[in-house]
Amino acid sequence: MIKDNQQYFNRLHVLIDALITAGSYMLAWFIQIKILTGNEIGVLPAEVYMLVMVPLIPGMLLLNSAFNLYTPKRVQGRRLELSNIVKANLLGMLIFMAAVTLVKQHEFSRQLIFIFFGFNICFETLERVIIRWGLRKIRRRGMNLKHILLVGMGSAARGYIDRIMDNPEWGYHVLGILDDTMDRQAVYRGIRIIGRTDDLEQLLKEHQLDEIIIALGLSEYYKLAHIVAVCEKSGVHTKLIPDYGNIIPTRPYTEDLMGLPVINIRYVPLSNTFNAIAKRAMDIVGSIICIILFSPVMLLAAALVKLTSPGPVIFKQERVGLHNKPFIMYKFRSMQVQSKVKERTGWTTKNDARVTGVGKFMRKTSIDELPQLFNVLKGEMSLIGPRPERPQFVEKFREEIPRYMVKHQVRPGMTGWAQVNGYRGDTSIRKRIDCDLYYIENWTMGLDIKILFMTVFKGFVNKNAY
Repeated sequence: MIKDNQQYFNRLHVLIDALITAGSYMLAWFIQIKILTGNEIGVLPAEVYMLVMVPLIPGMLLLNSAFNLYTPKRVQGRRLELSNIVKANLLGMLIFMAAVTLVKQHEFSRQLIFIFFGFNICFETLERVIIRWGLRKIRRRGMNLKHILLVGMGSAARGYIDRIMDNPEWGYHVLGILDDTMDRQAVYRGIRIIGRTDDLEQLLKEHQLDEIIIALGLSEYYKLAHIVAVCEKSGVHTKLIPDYGNIIPTRPYTEDLMGLPVINIRYVPLSNTFNAIAKRAMDIVGSIICIILFSPVMLLAAALVKLTSPGPVIFKQERVGLHNKPFIMYKFRSMQVQSKVKERTGWTTKNDARVTGVGKFMRKTSIDELPQLFNVLKGEMSLIGPRPERPQFVEKFREEIPRYMVKHQVRPGMTGWAQVNGYRGDTSIRKRIDCDLYYIENWTMGLDIKILFMTVFKGFVNKNAY
């Protein structure tokens, strides 16, 4: 069974990691001591360096385990695995350096430590790439498969089947589907209905299965207690895929209320106080630096606006921000002065006659957005976040687009995930909102930094900015 195979595989994986750690350390020692240092006087004896491997190897294996590097490859993506390798090794390096300092081994080569962890990250990554490649080859030949039975044929079940069929390298084999609402001859993507939910106990006796996936439709949840009891009785690992796709279409999370599980419909990392403080600190420091760096550009832009078109230099417009509160957003004026009524008529479109010559260039290069750095400094906006919209459009979209108002759970930004993915200006509002929701629910400081870099290289100049 796959469970037994996984245990043997994990043991082998741990052994390989131990060998890699030992090999990386010895290679680092050889390069640093034998090649770079050349056995100079004052270098510690080889026995001292080799003795370090006694705590080092088990310590690194424990860190790998703590960062989920021995979980099945089916449930961990490559990027997440690489991130965990780097995190485990960085933490290991900090502990190693602290230990050397505490025992006052001043002659112990710090450079050797850096070389070792560099090698260890590279070799552990290469090892896992090879393992994934090997597992894909094996699974495509019908080996190392996880045999599962699906109970229920609701929308959640179809979504589950779509994903495992589109990713054969995951190594899942579906025996069939049990469902009380569909004909026994029904087939979905090559997987047949092989019985009713009452047949579950008999099928569990006849087949050796690794997992039972319960994916009942909402109308069938009254059967859930009985089905779970049958699954638990069999001892087979059971998973439940809730059929709430049309009710809770985003990533929820669960908290424990004195033993009572409570499902939060939406996970917003920036509702965490520490995350919010960290992001605000980044906004303050970043906006001050950008104001200093771009001050010559802003002064030049202000002069050109004043010289080429009558009216104020700064255009002020009401937008909706955090918690649906309105604020005044600043921009360099890029259009001819208009009445309040005309201003509310709509978005700027391609070849819009209202845009001035200088304004067209500023909008294309996003120079007109630079005064928003002062909105960031005031706390009304963030460097990164969903773009704020005018009140009349907020009222319109909140009725037309599901989940539109969720974007106001975080501060609006000067740039965001939607903008660096091309959804800027006269583009799909729905796709823009999908990007905003992804950002809100998956925020990390790393994602903010990534968006800043993407803005520098592809976000300032945009074909959809008119």
